[in-house]
Amino acid sequence: MTDRVTRLYDAAEPADIAAVAEILRDGGIAALPTETVYGLAGDALDADVVGAIYAAKGRPSDNPLIVHLAGVDELLRVVRQTPPAALRLAERFWPGPLTVVLPRRPIVPDRVTAGLDTVAVRVPAHDAFRAVLRAAGTPLAAPSANRAGSPSPTTAQHVLHDLSGRIPAVLDGGPCDVGVESTVVDLTSTPPRLLRPGGVSLEELREVLGDVDVDPAVVGDLAPDRAPGAPGMKYRHYAPAAPLVVVEGTTAQAAAYVRAQGLAHPAVLCFEEEAAAFDGLDVVTYGRAGDPRSLAHGLFDALRALDRPEVSRIFARCPEADDGLNRAVRNRLLKAAAFQVVRAPEPTGG
Repeated sequence: MTDRVTRLYDAAEPADIAAVAEILRDGGIAALPTETVYGLAGDALDADVVGAIYAAKGRPSDNPLIVHLAGVDELLRVVRQTPPAALRLAERFWPGPLTVVLPRRPIVPDRVTAGLDTVAVRVPAHDAFRAVLRAAGTPLAAPSANRAGSPSPTTAQHVLHDLSGRIPAVLDGGPCDVGVESTVVDLTSTPPRLLRPGGVSLEELREVLGDVDVDPAVVGDLAPDRAPGAPGMKYRHYAPAAPLVVVEGTTAQAAAYVRAQGLAHPAVLCFEEEAAAFDGLDVVTYGRAGDPRSLAHGLFDALRALDRPEVSRIFARCPEADDGLNRAVRNRLLKAAAFQVVRAPEPTGG
């Protein structure tokens, strides 16, 4: 798996788009840019190709994949029905960072769905991914193009760091726009259920669908007897090697708490405006507290910057607001922390 040469292609070059599409038509896999994160793509209708995606990532086989389509007109290739709710969502949010879960057709291999009778599908907005889809002529299964469990890749360099030598090709489309994975909503539930927050907010979903439940796995561990209905619902995800804990409370409380731990080399992931409070510590910022778009865009790059052997523990500051993109950022950090959260106490006076 590690003896192949990984070639970097340019998404701005039509010849490179054609070359990557040919790799996919020939039964290969390749990393492609999307508006969310880079995806490791292969023919979604070929079980052996899907198996190669799982093997390259080291991904558990019970973690289902998302099928990417060139347009809403292709839905019935992979799903048994297109309920009105799906068409309303498609009209509002596709192409874009929204995945819907629907009953699958038998043509979709069990390896894609982890044996479930449903399939997660979306139409990506990235021009290069859609060009490859059209040229390849088949739906593409594409989980994030990283080693399983590590922070998702938002640049081609992130992909090469994780998968160089394990896949034949990476199509470089520059940094991803959104920075966190797509929203996943299950339309086979009544009412529909949010399985993973992302670039389309819960509030936006409710504008179209009315009532939408939030799955407990968005804010806590998946029940051990329950199969994941979408990617990211099970296992520790998005995480550097060092243990990560989310620290809540004021900036001053968090800074005092981190220093009080007395660790040899702690690191801090915080908002830009908080950096001075952690002066003297190993600090990486990922955006502004009041700008969830900047937080989503910078999160995975910052987590990768903290993935260093000398870091003993990571203390992360997380948006406390649970709305819009903040909900997606909170979800990713809580998953990276395996839902380990502490509330920093008030500093004691001298």
